[in-house]
Amino acid sequence: MNLAPRLPLAASLALGLAAPIVAQADALEQQLTELQDFQVIAHRGASGHAPEHTWPAYEQARAMGADYLELDLHMSADGELVVIHDDTLERTTDGKGKVQDFALAELKALDAGSWFNAAHPERADDAYADAELLTLDEVIDRYGDDVRYYIETKSPDRHPELQRALVETLEEQGLVDAGAVIIQSFSQDSLRQIHELNADIPLVQLVWYSPAEDGDGLVEWTGVTPAPAEIDDADFQAIADYAVGIGPNVTYEGEDVIDAGFVEQAHANDLLVHPYTINNQDEMRRLIGWGVDGMFTNFPDRLNEVL
Repeated sequence: MNLAPRLPLAASLALGLAAPIVAQADALEQQLTELQDFQVIAHRGASGHAPEHTWPAYEQARAMGADYLELDLHMSADGELVVIHDDTLERTTDGKGKVQDFALAELKALDAGSWFNAAHPERADDAYADAELLTLDEVIDRYGDDVRYYIETKSPDRHPELQRALVETLEEQGLVDAGAVIIQSFSQDSLRQIHELNADIPLVQLVWYSPAEDGDGLVEWTGVTPAPAEIDDADFQAIADYAVGIGPNVTYEGEDVIDAGFVEQAHANDLLVHPYTINNQDEMRRLIGWGVDGMFTNFPDRLNEVL
């Protein structure tokens, strides 16, 4: 974070510095300070209780005391930032095809809620039917800086303009200055682009560890780091050059891919650790014991019960 050292308020005023600049620095520093405490990150909203990335999921996440709402972003054919996880429509809407092939008006006409009722009849609600896909602008218009956003850039290679559009939106809405946003991605290039556009935005590098194709140990999906057993301080420092944290998966098909030592080493290199996606309370307790700094969950209520 390229925040300049702050002068005391009285000294700032004596030097003729505007009060909003002090307030901006305070907000950004406050966010970084609070990130040292444990963060409950609502994965796609309270997506265990309601259709992901819909108003019911976000409203329930807020009611359950989540610290951050997680949003995944793709771009529509007409350049709008749409909140949806998959790059295709089939899983969470009644549409078919790629998100990027449809204009926003076409995406808005889709039913993004009924699938949840069919998939989770024990948590079904008639009010979820016909829920709309949302845009980033709509979410910000509704919540402003009353909430904090944990935004993931999806498929940035397909949308090279996504990074600039996202940063410009956050700046125009004052969310960076308000200390109300974190951006995450599996794409190191995406995060580096964002860092160049605005170095004040806290960034988190996502990683995914799974077995190598030849069965010889683990590999990281995009090659950002070596296998956990081979990571050294230099690997973590390379991430710390642009990010404040790392977001790993913890297991792959039931087997651990990281351990408490991974968390300790990340901390030693000034990186927060926010693992995903943790829905079992025993697993939550185990990771809290490892010293993680927060976690993504579909069930913010379960995590707050543990905390």
